[in-house]
Amino acid sequence: MPEADTAAAVASAAQDLDLLLTSAREAGRIAMRYFGGKPEVWMKGGTSPVSEADYAADNYLRETLTAARPDHGWLSEETADSPDRLRARRTFVVDPIDGTRAFLDGRKTWCVSVAIVEAGESIAGVLECPALGETYWALPGQGAFRNGERIHVRAPSAESEVAGPKALLDRIPDAWQPRIRRAAYVPSLAYRLAMIAGGVLDGTFVKPDAHDWDIAAAALILREAGGTLVDDRGRTPRFAGAEVRHGALAAGSGDLIDMMSAVLASGRA
Repeated sequence: MPEADTAAAVASAAQDLDLLLTSAREAGRIAMRYFGGKPEVWMKGGTSPVSEADYAADNYLRETLTAARPDHGWLSEETADSPDRLRARRTFVVDPIDGTRAFLDGRKTWCVSVAIVEAGESIAGVLECPALGETYWALPGQGAFRNGERIHVRAPSAESEVAGPKALLDRIPDAWQPRIRRAAYVPSLAYRLAMIAGGVLDGTFVKPDAHDWDIAAAALILREAGGTLVDDRGRTPRFAGAEVRHGALAAGSGDLIDMMSAVLASGRA
């Protein structure tokens, strides 16, 4: 790529990141107005809660981001999906509150998740976690950051702390079981992946039915921190296509993710 084109691409990425950071920060402020209170709650599909805080943050993000980039598609957990987005070169992939159950319970482990996706890959990602005072972001090839400081996955050790469903943790090979500490459940999948990126957790299994909006931003942050997210065939997920749901996934790094990937593959077999 010519030097002028490279400079333009870097400048464009910086502008995209600034847009996501500014918008996610304000969406976090909007959500915090309801946090610890008693927002109105509805049930989606009879099992999944959504609150007026989710809708308020989603409305702000949709209006702000699509006004700034009217040629981008829009995919959000709290907005009815439209096939029109498939014609866009780039798409915003948004979860206005990832971890709504934690939010409603007064726990701090929830976040605003915002990504820009092009050709199935996240090219900018932000997680705003206002109750924790944490902001994560990443751009491809430029590292992952929390509150301005670069983050990395935890270095390999004799013991690994791993989260995820008991059914998948129980399938870890016997030779590995003594090396595994089972982490407490964190409702926000995006934040769980950020915990791995920041060296707080070593890995997590993800039960089937995660959606693009749960992972598009966090997967980029994890990758730039030295980790990876894979499916039962060892592939990294693609985003913003016609199908937005995923099967079982595993996240981690080093020989741990190799073992976890094999566990998923054995389940498929």
